[in-house]
Amino acid sequence: MPVTKIKKRDGRIVPFDPEKIYTAISKAAEAVGSYDREKTRPVVEKVLEYVEKTFSDTKAPTIEDIQDIVERVLIELGHVKTAKAYIIYREEQAKIRAKKQELVGGFVDKRISLNALKILREKYLLKSKESMLIETPQQMFERVAKAIAKEDKEYNKHADIKKTEAEFYDMIYSLDFLPNSPCLMNAGTDVQQVISCFALPIDDSIDGIYDAMKTAAKIHKYGSGTGFNFSTLRAKDDIIASTMGKSSGALSFLKLYDASTTIMKQGGKRRGANMAILRVDHPEILQFITAKEDHSQLTNFNISVGLTNHFMDAVQKNKFYDILDPRTKKAVRQLPAKEVFDLIARQAWKNGEPGVLFLDTINKANPLSIGKLEITSACAEVPLYENEACPLGSLNLSRMILKAENKTDVDWEKLKKTVHTAVHFLDNMIDANKYPLKEIEKVTKENRKIGLGVMGFADMLFQLNIPYDSDQAVDIAEKVMRFIKAESRKASITLAEERGVFPNFKESKFAAKGFKMRNATTTAIAPTGTISILAGCSSGIEPVFALAYMQRILGTEEILQVNKHFELAAREKQFYTDELMKKIAQMGSLKWFSEVPAEIKKVFVISYDVLPRWHVKLQAIFQKYTDNAVSKSVNLPSDAHKEDVMKVYKTAYGLGCKGITVYRDKSRDDQIINPVV
Repeated sequence: MPVTKIKKRDGRIVPFDPEKIYTAISKAAEAVGSYDREKTRPVVEKVLEYVEKTFSDTKAPTIEDIQDIVERVLIELGHVKTAKAYIIYREEQAKIRAKKQELVGGFVDKRISLNALKILREKYLLKSKESMLIETPQQMFERVAKAIAKEDKEYNKHADIKKTEAEFYDMIYSLDFLPNSPCLMNAGTDVQQVISCFALPIDDSIDGIYDAMKTAAKIHKYGSGTGFNFSTLRAKDDIIASTMGKSSGALSFLKLYDASTTIMKQGGKRRGANMAILRVDHPEILQFITAKEDHSQLTNFNISVGLTNHFMDAVQKNKFYDILDPRTKKAVRQLPAKEVFDLIARQAWKNGEPGVLFLDTINKANPLSIGKLEITSACAEVPLYENEACPLGSLNLSRMILKAENKTDVDWEKLKKTVHTAVHFLDNMIDANKYPLKEIEKVTKENRKIGLGVMGFADMLFQLNIPYDSDQAVDIAEKVMRFIKAESRKASITLAEERGVFPNFKESKFAAKGFKMRNATTTAIAPTGTISILAGCSSGIEPVFALAYMQRILGTEEILQVNKHFELAAREKQFYTDELMKKIAQMGSLKWFSEVPAEIKKVFVISYDVLPRWHVKLQAIFQKYTDNAVSKSVNLPSDAHKEDVMKVYKTAYGLGCKGITVYRDKSRDDQIINPVV
């Protein structure tokens, strides 16, 4: 009688899939250059014959049982080299499992990589007062699902909390969606600061400046990030009426905030991240543009220049523009717009900062008519009002793929279901969050902004066999993001029917359109630096930065890690060898390797293979269907020129992007600020 069940290493009994045996043997054969489909099938059949003789559904085999049989059959049938490769692979996987168990003291699902586990152990999993781990990754997901699901009771005392909790758990444990990092860290704890993005006002007074810094310190303590617009502060040497002394200027307080963040990160869960914005018409704009000339300065801040339509028009026409006194709003002098624009581009060419924000574009798209937006989150993915916060979460597009027979497509049904569950999750986060100030809670709940984004876009393209730098990629980006926007709004409408609209609904564009919304915004695309590692996928909408790399796991021992989609393609095309993969790990791009077929090189590009125009095109198409903003870097080769940066800025502005950041390869040695999502 055929065996239909197998016992996993975590004790679960699951369906037995013989095809996995075929795949494992094929990989081993390919590793020694002896793959032959006709020779592999008889080996699999012999393995299955042994399995059926030895086991039954009442005595299901374990994974180790199956692997032992595979080894024995390979040797019996004379495939000694393949058997050796298979044994080596088992040993390497056993070492990785042992390292994982050492890190968390128990079994870890294989979907969670060693890299992810190291991050989980260091920053996410709960610890005792003695710094001992007191939860596993699975228990972390359970904790988060339970804490966020229970908010349903606020709206329906008869709500089936267990059902919601199970839906949330399945979504995050499967890595189909992950919320921003503070939610994973703090949900279900006494802290319960689960939102990652906060925007704080800076009043032009000693009390205002230090109150904002104090609030930011509280926010950073529990892993979230803050955005500030320093344009409200008077310029250096401006007279202070109360003392008749002179102001130290906006930049001096920016440096003070940076020092405070450095101090807080020593006791907090992770490094605090900030965004500093200064309008292009502020008197200290030239000093701000060059504020990070020294890479050791402002290491806790991303900095962006707020550009206006008036300024961009002056650049185009090569005119002067007015510099305004922050207090009186009167012109104090003029600067040549083209030269200032040139300075921004030169500085970004040198070290990746400042970025630019197109303030008028941001406000034109604002669904609310309650004032101007001039602050963003730490990575610029969410424009926010003063004292506003926004929860973020990202759909894992690499897991939204449907494979049937010879066709691979987007799994639209799964994507739809995940979007609706994710919107429910994010809306609950607003209520679950413990706010540092009542004013922040008030503003946040009045608008109920959420930011549902994506990660794993490059991995999705790999699976669909679509080059990142192609019109096909732009087309699929448009289809996917348009679908996510539409479904996220439908989900918000459903929640509005059940829970009511957000309090400022009457001041929104939706009121005039005749449909209710629970949330003023539903979409935002964050960089997903850390959570994409946890999910095992590419970051945000970026191309991948490497297809292979060497990872140290036990002291000085290194293990070859290869992008799983590239590895599958390499094995199918029969050019995979460990030696080749190690060379690719050293060189990066596939363009140097004649062993790799042209059609594979075309699809499996890395970030620096992609021309800047494709980076901008893809950002613009995602922005078209994103309520908030899109955080993305345009990666330039090391030999790019300042003029290339200027062209990127102008193209992004023309295509309707809300902001843009560039980074030229090898332009700085230190690591760019880690995103807080």
